[in-house]
Amino acid sequence: MDVLVDFARTGRIGPLHCGMPLAEAEGLLGPGRPHPAIVMMGPDIDGYPYSWDGLRLDVTRRRVSGLCVDLHPGSTTKLPALVLPESTTYEATIQREELITALDDAGCGHEVNGVLTFGQQSSILTRPADVCAVFSLPGRDDHVPHRDRHHLRVMHKRADIV
Repeated sequence: MDVLVDFARTGRIGPLHCGMPLAEAEGLLGPGRPHPAIVMMGPDIDGYPYSWDGLRLDVTRRRVSGLCVDLHPGSTTKLPALVLPESTTYEATIQREELITALDDAGCGHEVNGVLTFGQQSSILTRPADVCAVFSLPGRDDHVPHRDRHHLRVMHKRADIV
């Protein structure tokens, strides 16, 4: 939870931030797993991610244009040691109320993201970092105890690279 709250407050995941060169990120994390489009079309194609298990970096002009932590409620997720040094995996089941409470306790402002709040999905934007957290009701294959509550699916930050 500390990694997610810090991301929400700062817009950074450890030393990773939007705008940094992909080469610098790979120097810190090791080589990422490029999206198949990058493999097929070459490293200069924009808008596709490099992945390190549950961490995803979107790339534009060989710079990090997005940071993303993917979660799957009812399971565990792995993050690189640079991001979560104490553990190789962590619990990926986080209820909306748990994250909101942790953000409030840390003094991290947030508001409803109306663009991504609809149907069985809800979303918030943190302030001032503009990190988006997206929640949804569990899917039928998600093994969670509270099926009527929204669970965190993804946290991401995007930046325009010009």
